[in-house]
Amino acid sequence: MVETSKTKSAGTTRPKPLDDITVLDMTTALAGPFATFLLAGLGARVIKMENPANADSCRENAPYIGAGGASLVRRNADDVSVSAINRLRNKLGITLDLKHPEARAVFTDLVKKSDVLVENYSRGTLERLGVGYGWLQEVNPRLVYCSITGYGSEDKSSPAKAMDTIIQAQSGVMYTSGGPQDPPIRIGIPMADYCAPMFGVIGILAAIHQALRTGTGQHIDVSMLGALTMMVAGEPFDLLERCGIPQRTGQTLPRLAPFGIYRTKDGFIAICAPTETMARNFFEAAGHPELHEEEKFSTRNARVKNFQELDALIERFTGSLTSAEALARLERAGVPSAEVRGPSAAARDPRVIQRGETELLAHPKHGVVEDVYGMGMPIIFSGSIVGFNQPPPEIGEHNDTVYSQILGYTQQKIAELRSQKVI
Repeated sequence: MVETSKTKSAGTTRPKPLDDITVLDMTTALAGPFATFLLAGLGARVIKMENPANADSCRENAPYIGAGGASLVRRNADDVSVSAINRLRNKLGITLDLKHPEARAVFTDLVKKSDVLVENYSRGTLERLGVGYGWLQEVNPRLVYCSITGYGSEDKSSPAKAMDTIIQAQSGVMYTSGGPQDPPIRIGIPMADYCAPMFGVIGILAAIHQALRTGTGQHIDVSMLGALTMMVAGEPFDLLERCGIPQRTGQTLPRLAPFGIYRTKDGFIAICAPTETMARNFFEAAGHPELHEEEKFSTRNARVKNFQELDALIERFTGSLTSAEALARLERAGVPSAEVRGPSAAARDPRVIQRGETELLAHPKHGVVEDVYGMGMPIIFSGSIVGFNQPPPEIGEHNDTVYSQILGYTQQKIAELRSQKVI
């Protein structure tokens, strides 16, 4: 991977925050792999375990990158999914078929060497294989076990499987964007698939801290529905509606007016001026400083009550200018504002690239063959190195490394496991 300011320079003298933690990664798709991606970025040794006959589904996500660039279909055997490059970096790739009779002993050895196990299979999958939390706890009492499911590990009444859009639909989030007459709006990025694993990582770190004191691990049970609904509940949508403000307010947020997205001559800009000083500065920038003294706009509560008239005034102001002209006036007046950008421009912002928050992605063999940016690590530590400098592993690429160097298996034993299709 391309180095950033977080992974190079003085790096050799600084530790990684989790470089003494081994994570057994039994995840697939996005929610689980994103959790272990974050742990890998924090320096944990992440062992990515896949079924040799049924690898992580993210490896089959279009688009792909190969020697000839990007394509929507795999054109060559070594083409790699951008999803896999994004999510599987800095992980050791091994294979193990848990359904094979000889796999239990190998899995036992892996669990004994691990501090953390993360999985996001359908609820009850590991229990059906006979390696659920009760068994794991007996094998390694200090293990921190995190499961990320749609509705929680104990909810037998809900479907066992869940997808991000299903969770968005049930969480209420689809009715928080758009206007009153709009159909439900799916958030473009998979919010449930990203939110749940972040809570999983928070839980894992807390449980590791407790295990250091007590010597005992525990089960971290994260629900995608719960994680996203918790965030929806952070805004009093239904209460505001009872007080006369629609639950869905389109491009603006009336309870903080002036606040929203407004059209200009050549695009859109965001304006956020909820405080008295910011509102006064906005009226100054709009060429109507006297409006802040008018009763209907002189206080925050008055502006909220008269938000429709205020929004019309803002739209007249922004609609008469280009985005650059409007932003220049707002910036001079000290009003928080910004151009509304697309994902391509945002991911290539020099500020986030310099901080390692987005990264130029490289093919494991062919290097940078396409202008594709992916996820970095959006945390900077003053005394630690974080980030990604290893490409995603091929399926089972590190079987020899993990089984010989970490578990201590002989080459003969590894060969036997391979011939029996255990790994």
